[in-house]
Amino acid sequence: MTDRTFHVFAGTRPEVVKMGPVVHALRDAGADVVVVATGQQSDPALIDATFAAAGLRPDVTWDLGDGSYDERAGMLYTRALEHLGGAGEGAVAMVQGDTTTVPIVAHAARRNGIPVVHVEAGLRSLNPESLEETNRKFAAAASSVHFAPTTMAAGFLAAEGVPDERIFVVGNTACDALLHSGVAPTPLAERSGTVVTAHRATNVDDPERLAAIVEIITELAALAGPVTFPLHPRTEGNLKKFDLYEKLAGAEGVVLRPPLPYDEMLQALSRARLIVTDSGGLQEEAAWFGVPVIVMRYSTPRWEGVANGTTALAGVSPEKVLTAARRMLTEEAQELAAGTPCPYGQGTTGEQIAAVLTSDEADALLTFVEPDYTDGSLPSVVAKL
Repeated sequence: MTDRTFHVFAGTRPEVVKMGPVVHALRDAGADVVVVATGQQSDPALIDATFAAAGLRPDVTWDLGDGSYDERAGMLYTRALEHLGGAGEGAVAMVQGDTTTVPIVAHAARRNGIPVVHVEAGLRSLNPESLEETNRKFAAAASSVHFAPTTMAAGFLAAEGVPDERIFVVGNTACDALLHSGVAPTPLAERSGTVVTAHRATNVDDPERLAAIVEIITELAALAGPVTFPLHPRTEGNLKKFDLYEKLAGAEGVVLRPPLPYDEMLQALSRARLIVTDSGGLQEEAAWFGVPVIVMRYSTPRWEGVANGTTALAGVSPEKVLTAARRMLTEEAQELAAGTPCPYGQGTTGEQIAAVLTSDEADALLTFVEPDYTDGSLPSVVAKL
């Protein structure tokens, strides 16, 4: 294989957690890796501690300033162009998931003729209003190698025309991090309470939706309390902005916490009877610990949990969330979640990714070759139309 340097980009806490196993596996396989903290999230409570927990230290850290989202996104693109423009021969850009970092870095890489590898590829929420969905589809168009967590995700990619030989079903790296954390599922009889998280802009930036979430939390405290609610900085700011913070802080059975360190958050999840969230990653963690989860969204890119009955979609309707909670708290639903194998991976994803990217076949996957149809032949996909 050609000498390659893998530039791994992580801008948010979930990206750090999920890219950690890939970085360690690549380095264990003898590959050169450069870890770039893109600065998409810059709060030390969310990022610095997560890098430390993942056993990583960024090789490069970008400061995007404290301007608007658009200004920071523009700066991110500038930094990505500068970094990848000087990356040299054999560079590979690796991105994960669906954050703002993903399409910006992928575009900068392709602008410099650098191949892109997408980890957690193929997730689809089927929501045309979702910016994350656009980011995922951009990554699919820009990437040379697609590491899909499940066969369903691989199926979405294939349906969109990604060649089968470029798709690898490897599980989700979140499961590697969970396995290595050493946090085990808690026996059913010892579980109690509910963990709630809410950070998605479409939920917490909207005063009506955020008020509905406050109502959900207070009612959950009576039904399945105590409720532990770690506050994302955006959520805390908007609770105060919309005069909702004091109502929640004074609610009986509700425990407001700052963002929890990764290991402490896993402990809280493993001990809960119920998880209510608008997060994507927590759906994977809930499945790993065998805890039923209610998703405060109207669709999800993680359909496997919905299909097996351990995940319920409820939006931010208090009625729907409470109805789902009553069902998920039954003995039958608790046993189903605890006894269902995690559909998102078994903890070996990083090793599988490293094996593919350091194999003799990697050169063909990571080399751009312009197709030549001057002999009059048609691409197979065109011939079928």
